[in-house]
Amino acid sequence: MKRRFIAPLVFAATIALGAAPTRSEEVTVPAFSDQARQGGMLFMGKCASCHGFYAQGSDKGPPLLHRYYHPGHHSDEAFLRAIRDGARQHHWSFGDMPAVEGITDEQVRFVIHYVREMQRANGVF
Repeated sequence: MKRRFIAPLVFAATIALGAAPTRSEEVTVPAFSDQARQGGMLFMGKCASCHGFYAQGSDKGPPLLHRYYHPGHHSDEAFLRAIRDGARQHHWSFGDMPAVEGITDEQVRFVIHYVREMQRANGVF
C-alpha cells in the first residue's frame, strides 16, 4: 500500500476506535462523538499539516491542546472565524494563519467538536 494512504487509514482507525496514539508525546485520544469523528477526518485533511496529527502542534503551527485555546480564551466562534477568514499571529511565532479553503461553516463546527474533545481529554478544560 502506498505511504500516502497509510496515514489516513491509521487516523480513521484511531478516530473510529478511540485508540491512544503511539507517539513520543503523550496525547490522550478520547472515544469521539459522531460529530468529532467527522471533524477529525476534516482536521486531518485541512489542519494537521500545521497543527499536528492530534492537534499537538508542529514546526509549522501551534498546538491546539494548549491553555491559550481554552474555550474561555478562544471561543468556538473565534475558531470559526480563524478557519474561515485566517488569523493574525498573536500567541506564537509561526506567522499568520491563512484562511482554510474548501470547508463550509458546518464542517468547521465538526472540526471544532474534534478540537474541543481532544482538549477536554488532554486537560485543557
